[in-house]
Amino acid sequence: MTVVFQKTKGLTDTPFHYCPGCTHGIVHRLVAETMEELGVLDKAIGVAPVGCAVFAYEYFNCDMQEAAHGRAPAVATGIKRVHPDKIVFTYQGDGDLAAIGTAETVHAAARGENITVIFINNAIYGMTGGQMAPTSLIGQETLTTPYGRKPETNGYPIKMCEMLSTLEGAAYIERVSVYDVKHVLNAKKAIKNAFKAQINKKGFSMIEVLSSCPTNWGMSPNEALKWIKDKMEQYYPLGVYKNTLEEEK
Repeated sequence: MTVVFQKTKGLTDTPFHYCPGCTHGIVHRLVAETMEELGVLDKAIGVAPVGCAVFAYEYFNCDMQEAAHGRAPAVATGIKRVHPDKIVFTYQGDGDLAAIGTAETVHAAARGENITVIFINNAIYGMTGGQMAPTSLIGQETLTTPYGRKPETNGYPIKMCEMLSTLEGAAYIERVSVYDVKHVLNAKKAIKNAFKAQINKKGFSMIEVLSSCPTNWGMSPNEALKWIKDKMEQYYPLGVYKNTLEEEK
């Protein structure tokens, strides 16, 4: 019998805890498939965050380490320096990476740490009920901005890809989304490039994934996917922001 679908070895059999319509599960699968296809699953070490993905260590079928809030890049730095032959990645949301963890992220990139960061941007604090995140859009209604985010009182959203791509130590930086099949496939390609950058010892790599949060956005799963395309993508343009993979060939 021809096999038309097979579960990746990169994921355990643990059922996901994510809300219906949340795209964390898609990204988990893409990361797991990538590690399996690159043949690095047996030497991969992931670092789980605080936030919706706090239980990421339950799902990836590789060694995993939990980190304190926002400290995943610092923990990953330590692991990679002690085990330079391992493939080390972090999996973080916007609150973890772009709020309390901003310093760790920026300095890990500036130092050119040879690690890979998977950054889930859903423009809101999901796990704690929907407060404004550093990435919430101007005008976006959240639990703490019920009349919409206003620049004069709440500041502007942080564009992590644009900021990190200016740093010398950054090797591969790309922003993707997963709101339809075409973009899921492109996200898989981007994640693979980020891991290749680490395998080739290029330095810091990060893939930002525009992701959905139907529960805290107050939308259906389909409405949430459309909101990513119509609203988030307008402020956070998709694309490659830095790529050193082709250098020195």
